[in-house]
Amino acid sequence: MDKMKLDKTVFKAQSFEEADKNHLFEKDISLANRWKLSFHLTCTIFGIEENTPLKIDRSQFSARKFNK
Repeated sequence: MDKMKLDKTVFKAQSFEEADKNHLFEKDISLANRWKLSFHLTCTIFGIEENTPLKIDRSQFSARKFNK
């Protein structure tokens, strides 16, 4: 298996002041609205419809009791 490498060209070193200016959400936005916006961004990135319920593909996962 190939080793995965971090693409260091995407990120840059910043001071705390610069990083503080680059927040995705402002401090006056409530936590509930941050969750809604985050979910919207996630749905947009992965091409998921926001109004449809998310379903688990149960053929990929299974659970069973552990017998001692």
